[in-house]
Amino acid sequence: MSQPPALTDRPALHRNRGRTRPEALFLHDHVIAQIQERLGEVNRAFTAPAIVTGHPGPWAAAFPDARIVDDAPVLDLDPGAHDLIVHAMALHWADDPVGQLVQCRTALKPDGLFLAACPGGRSLQELRAALAMAESDVLGGLSPRVVPMGEIRDLGALLQRAGLALPVADADAMTATYPDAWALMRELRAMGEGNALAQRARRPVPRALFDRMAQVYADHFPADGGRILATFELIYLTGWAPDASQPQPLRPGSATARLADALGARERPAGEPAAPQRD
Repeated sequence: MSQPPALTDRPALHRNRGRTRPEALFLHDHVIAQIQERLGEVNRAFTAPAIVTGHPGPWAAAFPDARIVDDAPVLDLDPGAHDLIVHAMALHWADDPVGQLVQCRTALKPDGLFLAACPGGRSLQELRAALAMAESDVLGGLSPRVVPMGEIRDLGALLQRAGLALPVADADAMTATYPDAWALMRELRAMGEGNALAQRARRPVPRALFDRMAQVYADHFPADGGRILATFELIYLTGWAPDASQPQPLRPGSATARLADALGARERPAGEPAAPQRD
């Protein structure tokens, strides 16, 4: 079978990340605080943590005892070596996100905790819309310019596909405002989140395209004070390496108590109408 085309141009991604400025990593700072809060709610001390990320600076500072691992297609993780793995703001650039989670699950000790955080599908929805409209107007077609990001339901399903137990997915959205679309694009470059798509157009882009995009953005997504609005959705995934000590679902038909007894209700034979309700 032929391999599907690659999503990410890894050399371009590394070049983009090399231009990152620490002051632009506010999303990482927000996610770090969220991860620390979630870990504080787990009644357990983790002694062998690892963090998978393409931005090691803020994560190494926040988790000095963790092993920092590059988000390469093949992760530098040993089987069963860690009781905690955090996949930090890099899953959206993975060609094989399920493979990333499987590798993390394999590297966990039994009953080890897996956490992931990544941008979700609503992120930069305004920029996507403005670019699509501008490109259609100026070039008469569309090309990949913003990395596709998963929806919470799809990303949550990856946990089960990867063999992780007790899967949970949740999301939060935050908004930011910028003076204009040019300022937003400068910040995305400073985040290391420029266009590194393997299928991106390589021909020079006319200035008119981005001028039109900036105008569409300002017209359709204004914020107070003549600024523009940008949405960032963050999706969090939680799962555990399987272990016999974890809660297990009951087999169908194995219940020892009747639901009607628990609810204090009278069972009616099939087809018997319900008693009329009184006001």
